[in-house]
Amino acid sequence: MNNVYLLIVAVAGAGIAVQLLINTQLRVTSGSALWSSAAQFLLGFAGLIVASLVAREPLPSPATLARGPWWMWLGGLLGAVYILVSVLMSRRLGATVLLAATVVGQLVMALLIDHYGWLGAPAIRLSTSRVLGVALVVCGVIVMRWR
Repeated sequence: MNNVYLLIVAVAGAGIAVQLLINTQLRVTSGSALWSSAAQFLLGFAGLIVASLVAREPLPSPATLARGPWWMWLGGLLGAVYILVSVLMSRRLGATVLLAATVVGQLVMALLIDHYGWLGAPAIRLSTSRVLGVALVVCGVIVMRWR
């Protein structure tokens, strides 16, 4: 595994921690979790459109998109739900516990997706070390939340 890839992902993950607090501040300022979440999505959308134009990325044809499975469109909705939940919960849980609990949810679902090969992923069977790794993260959330 290339350590540079891990570093790139870690930096992107650090951005999520910053994004959490930026989104929360927008909610506090605007007074609306829904509108602040929508605004963040619109800004992200605009940024991706600009990046696509700068990169001269061709627009996929409707015929190409129609060949994909129906569920491929749910990613944006799941992202919106995550942003809304994080905006609503960040002040209650704090950034560390919120992000750690998010990682637990991601890891549990990733174990299931890998094990069963859902959504076109290659099947990677559960192993003791993989389950133990997730269990340790769960323990970390419990330790951080324990007062």
